[in-house]
Amino acid sequence: MEAHEYAIAPADSPWLESLPVHPLLTAEFDADPGAVYDWLRRTYGPVAPVGLMGVPVWLVLDYAEVLQVLRNECQWRRDVRYWRARAEGRLPHGWPLLAGYEVRQTMFMDDEEHLAARSTLHSALRPFQEERSPQGWELRAAVARYADELVGVLAAESGTAGFADLGAQYTRPLLLMVTTRLFGCPVELGEELVMDLWRMVDGGPDAGPATGRALAAMTRLAAHRRARPGDDLTSYLLLADAGLSDEQLGRELFMNAVCLNDITGNMVLNTLLEVLRGNASVRRSLSAGQLGETVNRAALVNPPVANMCFRFAARDVRLGNFWVRAGEVVSPSAAAAHQDLLAIGSSAMVGSTVSTRAHLGWGAGAHGCPSSARELGEMIVATAVGRVFDHFTKAELAIPEDQLPWRSGPVVRGLKLLPVRYELSGPPPSVPRPWAAGEPVADGRARGVLSALRRFMFGGKKDA
Repeated sequence: MEAHEYAIAPADSPWLESLPVHPLLTAEFDADPGAVYDWLRRTYGPVAPVGLMGVPVWLVLDYAEVLQVLRNECQWRRDVRYWRARAEGRLPHGWPLLAGYEVRQTMFMDDEEHLAARSTLHSALRPFQEERSPQGWELRAAVARYADELVGVLAAESGTAGFADLGAQYTRPLLLMVTTRLFGCPVELGEELVMDLWRMVDGGPDAGPATGRALAAMTRLAAHRRARPGDDLTSYLLLADAGLSDEQLGRELFMNAVCLNDITGNMVLNTLLEVLRGNASVRRSLSAGQLGETVNRAALVNPPVANMCFRFAARDVRLGNFWVRAGEVVSPSAAAAHQDLLAIGSSAMVGSTVSTRAHLGWGAGAHGCPSSARELGEMIVATAVGRVFDHFTKAELAIPEDQLPWRSGPVVRGLKLLPVRYELSGPPPSVPRPWAAGEPVADGRARGVLSALRRFMFGGKKDA
């Protein structure tokens, strides 16, 4: 790449818009994305031109090329204003994925602006990251307690043996409870927020309005915490940068809510699935009590973000078998890159503890998940997975693996639900009175969230 970094693409090299593109989101992709990645790699090499909801995009398939894109911030920009097709008005009207990219937030900034915003987030997260700090200890205890309470509610509804959906009845409410506590949310931000985040990420027809609703909710929270600061991430973000407006802070909270509920939630469900479907290496790690390694091995096989956020070429550059022109868009595929890594390395390359950390579940490079956020995410996933198997003496898929319903979208490969048959290993955890009475809990940061979540879990399960 160095030889071409400041070069100009040859005149006879094709522009992305001039190439016939293979639509990515097809029935074949929904059924078996790995087979589609394989076909694209055989047909085009490490980089393929694909159509994404009517827009041509370079999909980066091989591990080396994906890392090249993720690690070279000067060449590959995150700011959507670098996208030539957008600047020239050539995107379809109302293109559903654009709403998320136009949220001016840390993930979509570059250079000094990005570093400053990232430093603010790191400072605000630090108290919760440190295990020995009061905030860190309390958050870890709360995650474990919430997980136990959800298992207790499940047992109260279905008995010590029965059927459960570990998506709607465990993972989604757990992450929403953690978000409520960490952000200092009033309960009215409850259940619909998760679905709006899904609508935005999956690029559905309601993506634009859903993004607006979620941003408005987070902006209201910012104003609420500015007036009533507490021991929460929202208040610490204001403390780290007093110049943040309510709108700016709302945008930061919005994208952190996406990461916490969608990416972390997918990592929980994907790890549970790999255990339940009998992935031998994942199960060995779990049996050895190596929860971190269990999560890493599951993320290699089934990353929480299949195709990562767009990057935009700052200059013409050779990538794979093609020249990517300045202003063209690339999507690094973590799922395809992991497939490539596993195929190249086989057991020799990915068999050790160190090599499993090569997964891209938390991103890589300057825009990878900040260390403080990554450590919190790893703690939440490990606790959520560990608590399930602490309480369940038996758990197996309730439907055949090939019938599991997956969300259809360009970014995540996420389960809509994870139905299991289970048996508890002992008496169920005690359930706080609010679950039965519908009253607020004593925990001020999550006041009322349990009663709202009970409606979410056992009422109408929207978009399930």
